[in-house]
Amino acid sequence: MREALKEYNYDWNLWSLFSAASKTVDGTPKEFARMLGRIPSFRGVIEPVMATGEPGRLFLKGMGKYLEEVVTAHEKGKKLCMTTFCQSPAIFWAMDVVPLLMEPMTVAGSLVRKGGANEFMDYCVEAGFTETSCSSQRGALGAYLAGLAEKPDFVVIDTPGICDTNANSFSFAAAYMKLPFYQLNYPPTLKDERAEKYHRDDYRNMIAFIEDQTGNKLDTARLAEVMTEMEKQDLLICEIQDLQRLVPSPVPVIYNFFIYGLRFTMGGRKEVTDMLEAMLAEAQKKAQEGKGAIFSGPEKARALFIYIDHYAINVPLWSLLDERGVTHLGGILDRFYQADAPYAGDDGYKISTDSLDAMIDSLAEANSRLPMVKQIRGPYDAPNMWLEEGLGLAKMYKADFCVYSGTPGCRNTWGMVKLMAADMEKAGYPTLVINADAFDDRVESWEQTRHRIEEFLEVRRLV
Repeated sequence: MREALKEYNYDWNLWSLFSAASKTVDGTPKEFARMLGRIPSFRGVIEPVMATGEPGRLFLKGMGKYLEEVVTAHEKGKKLCMTTFCQSPAIFWAMDVVPLLMEPMTVAGSLVRKGGANEFMDYCVEAGFTETSCSSQRGALGAYLAGLAEKPDFVVIDTPGICDTNANSFSFAAAYMKLPFYQLNYPPTLKDERAEKYHRDDYRNMIAFIEDQTGNKLDTARLAEVMTEMEKQDLLICEIQDLQRLVPSPVPVIYNFFIYGLRFTMGGRKEVTDMLEAMLAEAQKKAQEGKGAIFSGPEKARALFIYIDHYAINVPLWSLLDERGVTHLGGILDRFYQADAPYAGDDGYKISTDSLDAMIDSLAEANSRLPMVKQIRGPYDAPNMWLEEGLGLAKMYKADFCVYSGTPGCRNTWGMVKLMAADMEKAGYPTLVINADAFDDRVESWEQTRHRIEEFLEVRRLV
């Protein structure tokens, strides 16, 4: 690892960048315009985010607040728990523990750092971890293995089987850094009595583990506060996603990223609610006016991402879609399966704060339906799995085409993505499979990925 990378801690570096960005958006429009000329390296991030107005401002402030919580956790006497986006952060906030999510930390570095998180990915290999694992963890993980960030106190995850490389990343980190480790399991079904009991018992054991690590018992009143806030967020997300069904969509291209970016990190916190309320207000205004939310002009096509997005520096994916008049209908990362979600059917969960048992049951049910945990826990074409969801969403949201974006480490999806794409094509949805790494542009540069997307749009005559 280059000595220059050791100059600042990775998490402190991200916090300083997002903190500065969140402060720049408080000035007047004239001050903001003048400031853009002075930050050429970060203009590509700030401009498209701030083009959304108040939602973009609140997103930047929310991310700045999250990163501040991470870097100041020990200073404030709090425990820091390394975890994954497949694990809801609500229980951690309720127990006064700061959740340290590797994937969002990697995304943040990929979007705002000139070199992305590439050299930290490489350090994982130097430390003995496999280079064929998912880059979404390795990007930030390398910094923690190298001691270039606040050391977490323990590890809690929820991914075995759904994503083996994800689970292996965290088990390796726990062993390497000698940290206590708890891994939630998952049964192959969601709704039968045996599965529900399994989820509940497993989740209660996890809470007991966190209590042992912190020395603090779960505060029922605090948990109710966090879950009440989470319930508000669920309803707001459902309303925004319902508006996406309109043609043209009144929901801006980058809103999906805002939703999962803060939900993964700050779910159950007021910062998320404030942002979602601003997003819904803007989308409702557009809907009432009968206008679409593409900034560059009219909506020309509608894209459903059947997996994740692409995270090159300066948010180029979302900018490209907007430039070409393509509405982003969301992907696997912003489908949480709340009972009120338009796509949930009978698979959704509801939040209840009637008692401690009801709250724990609600959290266990929500956790078992998180992105990937629900859709990719078995054969892609089994009932209520990836293919069924993709076809249902494409039809419901009137998609013109679909896109698969992932990483070479996504073994569970790469093992079936060609079959998935063929089935989507048979159903009438042209499907592009991007052979890049969403977090590491050394596998395929963004310029090449952009070329492939534009070629697909033109050859298939979509725009």
